[in-house]
Amino acid sequence: MPSWITNAVFYEIYPQSFQDSNADGIGDIPGIISRLDYIRDLGCDALWINPCFESPFMDAGYDVSDYRRVAPRYGTNDDLAGLFRAAHARGMRVILDLVPGHTSIEHPWFSESKKAESNELSHRYIWTDSVWKGIENVSSVSGSLRGISDRDGSCALNFFTTQPALNYGFAAPSEPWQLSFRSPEALATREAMKDVMRFWLAMGCDGFRVDMAGSLVKNDPGQEATIELWRDFRSFLDRDYPEAAIISEWGEPDKSLRGGFHMDFLLHFGPSHYLDLFRAESPYFSRKGCGDLSSFVAHYREIYEKTDGKGLICVPSGNHDMARIAGKLDERELKLAFAFLLSLPGAPFIYYGDEIGMRYQAGLTSKEGGYERTGSRTPMQWDSRAVNAGFSNAPPDRLYLPIDPSNDRPTVDRARNRDDSLFAEIRRLIALRRAHASLGGAARISFVCDGKAGGPLAFIRESDAERVLVAFNPGTKKATVPIERLGRVDAAFYSLGGGGAPRGDALLLEPESAAFFSLR
Repeated sequence: MPSWITNAVFYEIYPQSFQDSNADGIGDIPGIISRLDYIRDLGCDALWINPCFESPFMDAGYDVSDYRRVAPRYGTNDDLAGLFRAAHARGMRVILDLVPGHTSIEHPWFSESKKAESNELSHRYIWTDSVWKGIENVSSVSGSLRGISDRDGSCALNFFTTQPALNYGFAAPSEPWQLSFRSPEALATREAMKDVMRFWLAMGCDGFRVDMAGSLVKNDPGQEATIELWRDFRSFLDRDYPEAAIISEWGEPDKSLRGGFHMDFLLHFGPSHYLDLFRAESPYFSRKGCGDLSSFVAHYREIYEKTDGKGLICVPSGNHDMARIAGKLDERELKLAFAFLLSLPGAPFIYYGDEIGMRYQAGLTSKEGGYERTGSRTPMQWDSRAVNAGFSNAPPDRLYLPIDPSNDRPTVDRARNRDDSLFAEIRRLIALRRAHASLGGAARISFVCDGKAGGPLAFIRESDAERVLVAFNPGTKKATVPIERLGRVDAAFYSLGGGGAPRGDALLLEPESAAFFSLR
């Protein structure tokens, strides 16, 4: 395990929307560098940068055309190396978004692979042996691309039609054109991706968030072949770059951690019940008090046990693929939500702007494959008095996306001028997390109350040095948590909304409150 990752707090940056330094209306790497002190002041010590490589941007950079070159609109490779150095000088780390499962149709590998004559890249992508034969009922394949070259075959797609799937082989090939995941051609694709990782790690990158990590080997229902593949990647990193972290977009920590990833996300789709927290019709952290978190807790417990209590499971505030957390919650409710996020095991991930309560912008025309996600990708709002909220000096019609037009739009300057702001609360919570080993990434967790039917949520965080009881009551009525078997409960060392206090064999929680207590 890299020494730095266990207690890291990440800040996710969508580079085209964070800070524009050259007035072209698009955020860039020099802009990110100029805001590092802000991110450090918030308390975050690690960055996740969404794809910044050369791309035609049909999917916001998740369609890479050159893995080794920064997209010119963001700057240069030297600029990115400068970001690594500037972050390291501040005690911060930077991970890049690696997209190993597919490229753009404009990648040179694909140009060679689609040629009729055989060459060393003919099998870099997955092709059938006839253009009349599509690819159907193959796991982790969304369709096929055909009729685009003289090559007689159809090419597998990972998502959009501009994203041909790289060939890591099949767990159980059933057609002549399906190669084994251990075939020389599939292994060559692995080595090519390792070379991409080496390139950026040698430049100073601290690791990668891996897009669609569980999708690489096809027809792999138990994903054992995919796990084997990632173990190979992990062996390479442990040998050559032991301080490099890999974090997976997989959503099944019991598999991804077995595969060698250091952490995995709970995703907003699948069985996680992540949406029950903040984005359901009745979110648990709403004061309506009718949300139900018991299914989320049951799933969390299940995967926590499957990972032997490692706890390296990331629950983010949001990301570029979902509506913003402020959509269903007001500022007071958001404070409770962040008290939860920042008291969980694993690494917290804060999506840029969530710390000031930026809002989802509905009704925007899709930009670069964003579709309904576009409203969560609007420019960062820095200054209430500056042009374009301080994001860019470009004319408004040249901005990557429009700024929130509301007069009361949240901005950094307003948030930093209020001691009772969401920003200030998150800052306090991060500092508290760092001050208590039991609130750290690897400290153990056990649930006391599961938030069923709007009831209280409570769990114990425990390190070798201390035990802490964390409790929430988002509803408008007082609630109680049984504590007779927990040991001595001291007065709260953190409280929000009135917090709570022990009363005999129960913990009495005030309405719309959170509190942390030391256990003896």
